[in-house]
Amino acid sequence: MQNQLRILILTVMLAFVCSACTAKIYGTVRLVDKEMHELKDQSPKGTVVNMINTTAKVENASTSATVDEKGKFESAKESIQPGTYKVEASRIGFATQTQTVEIGGSTHKKLKFDLQKIDESKRKSIGGASTDADKIVNPGEVNIQPPGM
Repeated sequence: MQNQLRILILTVMLAFVCSACTAKIYGTVRLVDKEMHELKDQSPKGTVVNMINTTAKVENASTSATVDEKGKFESAKESIQPGTYKVEASRIGFATQTQTVEIGGSTHKKLKFDLQKIDESKRKSIGGASTDADKIVNPGEVNIQPPGM
């Protein structure tokens, strides 16, 4: 009976330890100006961080997280599988930033993104684009305007 109790306790402890062993990608996003100073008047909340496993099958290849008001993000529990990830933080009005990371079975990878504000004068407008190449832009570089009535 005492051996069975020990086995039960060890099994519960092992299950608890393994639940903390899942891989994850987490970190912070800051919004900065062209001199890399943090923009205190703008919240990073709502910035999207896409995590694409470039070595996985298509159906298991991607997940995303949304940044909170403190600039923090974290992959959903058990959504990160081992592989090479392209991690991309993007927000309209800011230059997209990408990092590549290797993830093992229980890797916890902390990333930091500083998204630089794009000057209004340097944003593109696709309204007058004449070729497909002109229409391929960073989401942060686009001025979105309602259609003319």
